[in-house]
Parts: sequence; structure tokens; C-alpha cells
Amino acid sequence: MTGRRHSLAALALLAAAPGQALAQEASDDHPRPGAGIELFASTDADHTDIVRVSARALLEYGGADRYRGVVLERVWFTPFGQETRKEERAYLDIADAAGDWRWKARIGSDGHTVLGAASIRKDDWSREFFVEREIIETPMGLDRGIYYTFAGASFDLPVDERNVFTAMAGVQEFTGRNVRLHLRGSYVNVIRPDWGLSAQLRARYYHSTEPGEFDYYSPRDYLQVLPMLQLRRFDRGGWEYRAQAAYGAQHAGGAGWFDSRYTNLRVTSPRSGHGWELQAEATYSNTSATSGPDYDYVMGRFGIAWAF
Repeated sequence: MTGRRHSLAALALLAAAPGQALAQEASDDHPRPGAGIELFASTDADHTDIVRVSARALLEYGGADRYRGVVLERVWFTPFGQETRKEERAYLDIADAAGDWRWKARIGSDGHTVLGAASIRKDDWSREFFVEREIIETPMGLDRGIYYTFAGASFDLPVDERNVFTAMAGVQEFTGRNVRLHLRGSYVNVIRPDWGLSAQLRARYYHSTEPGEFDYYSPRDYLQVLPMLQLRRFDRGGWEYRAQAAYGAQHAGGAGWFDSRYTNLRVTSPRSGHGWELQAEATYSNTSATSGPDYDYVMGRFGIAWAF
């Protein structure tokens, strides 16, 4: 619910295969009309299932960082094994660059309020500013219209070519009285640049001003410390393969310490000569958004876009 995926400047050093240059070259084509499909599905230990199907119509499509169009989305929420709720959404979908800054926004509505996400970042990911707004995916959140708005900024603090620290601070405001203050940081050490192998230590903390206000998971204080190994490779055709595995600990007020687990697999294609590109991703985590420490979450995502 509150996770953000921030790339790190040091990771750009990993797996510098010839295919990486080919992928960048292919993404610089002049934009053409295009289309896309995105599929998302998740399930967890609370028997909450979510399925999203999105169709993109792009007036201009010049790759993953340059497009203009609209997105129509249908979402099926089945919270806590209860009755399925359906939503239709529409978004304006845009991304472009200005100088060494890149920005993107998907802003729309579910018919009740503004939803979506927007961000602006440096080319090298050394700085990023973001905001997102979404509904709380619990029975009370869906039935009462409980939303959150999360805004923040992240920064890379390089030490040298193989070591970098990152820091993120954000504020998350929920419908009602709860405001959550976030702090996140990480240390990344590039172990073998030729293998694309890095070791990371991630930490995050948040404080809720009104814990337990509704039915989403909201302890007053939460802390997670997560050591991680990452393998990131490019093949000669420009395909990117990334694997992350982490095991650590988390602490929540009233629940004490318990283990923390995370695994992510992702495949991203270059933009082909025919103008298509795709991304597929699978994630497992036991970091809870809706319940306590006895929790598991699995997510799969697939997206493809192409130019005409």
C-alpha cells in the first residue's frame, strides 16, 4: 500500500553489458501512436485478492520515458475473502524529459476523487520527488472511501563508485485523522560490477499519529531492517534481468520483533525495432499492509506497450 520502488545511482554501474547501450539507443526513436496492456494480480494471507486490467491508448509513444495518452482501468477488489467490489477508472498518462530531468504522471479518478501518481527525477536517479494517491484496499476502505495521499523525496549520497547511501522522507495523509511520517534509508555496496552483484542494507521507519483508526494495519511505530542481495544483468540483446532476495527483521508497536522476508524477480525488454517493449515482475513479501506479523503477500505484474 505504501511501498515505493526507488532505483539507486550505484546500480547503474552493475552489469554494463553491450545490450544496455542498445536498449538506450532503441528508446530514442521519434514518438509514434501506440497502445498497451497492463495486468496486475495479488493475493495475501488475509484472503485479499486484487486484479487490475488496464488498456492504454497512446497518442505519442517514444519508449518507457516518453509518451502521452489515456488509460482505462477495471479493478476487482476482494478484501478479506468478502464480496468482490468492482471499480472503473480513467487516467491521463504522460511522461517526458526536460534537460537532465525526467517526469511522469498518471492522474485520473474512480468517479469519487483524484487518484494516481506523479514523479520527477534526475536522469541518474540521484534525486526524485513523488506524490501518489490511492484507496485503502480493505473492506472499510472500499466501502467508506478511505484514501491516502503520500508525498516525499529521495536522494542518493554517493561515497565512491562502489558505495552509495540513499535517504527518503515522506508524509502520508489518510482519510480521517491519521498522518504517517516515513523515513527510509539504504546502503549499497557493489560487490562485483562484472556480475551485476550488490549487497544492500535497507531500513525504514514510520510513525502513525492515529494508530488503529480504521481497519488497515497501522501501529503507532514500525521499524524494518532488511539486508538484501541483488543480481542485475543485461544480455547482448538489451534485456534486463533482476533478482532480489532479502531476510531481516521488523518491529511493530504492540507486536515485538518478527522476521521480515522479501523476494523480487523482474524482466524488462529493450524497445524492439518494431516498437514494442514489455516488463514482467513477481514479488513476495511478509510486510503487512492490513494485518499483523502472520502475513504473506504475493504479487504479479505484466505490461506490454507498442508503437504503430
